[in-house]
Amino acid sequence: MTDPISNVGRSAAQLNNVNEKAKAPKADDLATQKTEKPVQSNNDELVLSEATEKAMANAEFDAAKVARIKEAIEQGNYPIDAKKVAESFASLERMIGGS
Repeated sequence: MTDPISNVGRSAAQLNNVNEKAKAPKADDLATQKTEKPVQSNNDELVLSEATEKAMANAEFDAAKVARIKEAIEQGNYPIDAKKVAESFASLERMIGGS
């Protein structure tokens, strides 16, 4: 069996072993589960840096161009260069250390 993302082959036994390890709770986890109650928090908050806030406030884009592209995509008339898309994926893969 081959990992579809990295193209690295793995046997069924290796995959099963990884899955079993992921499912099995650790002893420390079991002790924690028995003594501590899960904390539920709905107060997640994102704090942006001042530079990010300024950049977002001054973000400029061509709304008419965006509307034209959106319409072309919806109508199926937006040209897609498969070679450019593939090159972008290859570049991204190299950047994240894929090889």
